[in-house]
Amino acid sequence: MTAFISPSNVGPGQIILIIILIVFLFGGKKIPEISRALGRSMAEFRKGREEAERELAEATKNKPKDESESKSG
Repeated sequence: MTAFISPSNVGPGQIILIIILIVFLFGGKKIPEISRALGRSMAEFRKGREEAERELAEATKNKPKDESESKSG
């Protein structure tokens, strides 16, 4: 018998317990602040990821073809 909890076997009881523990540890006033900070962080992450994808697409679009590809043996 193991005490390991995987995401596949977490039920509603465990989720409620986790929420109660979070409220107890951080208090009701801190949770909105933490949520806002998490939301801002996620927005910044998405923005950075989109920028990186855009730069990668531009770099591959503007990449010159290798001379070996243009030579036909």
